[in-house]
Amino acid sequence: MRRKISLKPITLLLLLITFVSFGQEGHGNGEEKTDIKTEVKEYIQHHLQDSYDFSLTSYTNEAGEHKYVGFPLPVILWDNGLKVFSSSKFHHGEAVAEVAGNFYKIHHAKIYKVADAHGEIIEDAEHHATNEMPLDFSITKNVTMIMMVFLIMFFMFKRMASSYKKNGNMPKGTGRLLEPIVLYVRDEIAKPNIGEKHYKRYMSYLLTVFFFVWIVNLFGLTPIGMNVTNNIAVTFCLAIITYLITTFSGNKNYWKHIFWMPGVPWPMKIVLAPIELLGTFIKPFALMIRLYANITAGHIVMMSIIGMMFVFNNWIGSSLSFLLAFVLGVLELLVAALQAYIFTVLSALYFGMAVEEHDEAH
Repeated sequence: MRRKISLKPITLLLLLITFVSFGQEGHGNGEEKTDIKTEVKEYIQHHLQDSYDFSLTSYTNEAGEHKYVGFPLPVILWDNGLKVFSSSKFHHGEAVAEVAGNFYKIHHAKIYKVADAHGEIIEDAEHHATNEMPLDFSITKNVTMIMMVFLIMFFMFKRMASSYKKNGNMPKGTGRLLEPIVLYVRDEIAKPNIGEKHYKRYMSYLLTVFFFVWIVNLFGLTPIGMNVTNNIAVTFCLAIITYLITTFSGNKNYWKHIFWMPGVPWPMKIVLAPIELLGTFIKPFALMIRLYANITAGHIVMMSIIGMMFVFNNWIGSSLSFLLAFVLGVLELLVAALQAYIFTVLSALYFGMAVEEHDEAH
């Protein structure tokens, strides 16, 4: 008999950890440093942003000092030569880092070069920093998360492959959990959208993108704030890979139906060709925006509802906010998988359109 895994204890645990983390971040020792609504907004922005250190939580000690629990990450800059140093020099963005006689400061989650240890940021009329920005190749929190997911997926599927070899093509351990998901991607996504003849060429990519998006979305629900897919640069890279695979694997029928559609009067072909060509760029753009917007909106709503507990500051309002956040937490677990599914389905659909073989006689 199969045991069903309940999502409620998992969601409740994540929500409680997030609640504790939120309280520690902004309400250490019962002292309010600023207006509570402003503090909630700042916390949400901090939670969504990438950072140069890995902060698990923070607290304020009895002396009023704000302490962070986590570890620094390597900062790699190119500024008239390679500059490599630890992000601990920034003291979580509160200090100016001096490296080889140059001074650098974090401003709105970006590193700028400043004149001296005072770290003055010069802004234009539209409040945009005008300081020089060195080329930044730093290992940020999101990059660390991507590396972690790579290792998780590598060892996860390596163990699955090894279990098949040792047990006569029968899954064991991790393979028992992964096999139904792999078969679902193959039988319900790849084959129907790409076709029996060509689907095997794309299975490795479809499985990779499905599990990658799903795992990083699940990590994004934890209070450590590694929200990889709410970074539009990440969703852009995923979308551009899908676009390149579609473009370079497209057959002559695919390009013929874009530039010179059969069965259409030639004046209309001239009109429709630019529209069809534009459509090839709109498809990956829609992939990018859909994943980015849905994940970002989910995090903002979740953190806003949790922040309402501190705004109401009474047992009725806080209890209702906690209940609503719990329900939304369950929904976010489903959304994490749903967004991975949608991205994979649409990618498979585009691949199927690229390799579809048309029978011109009909």
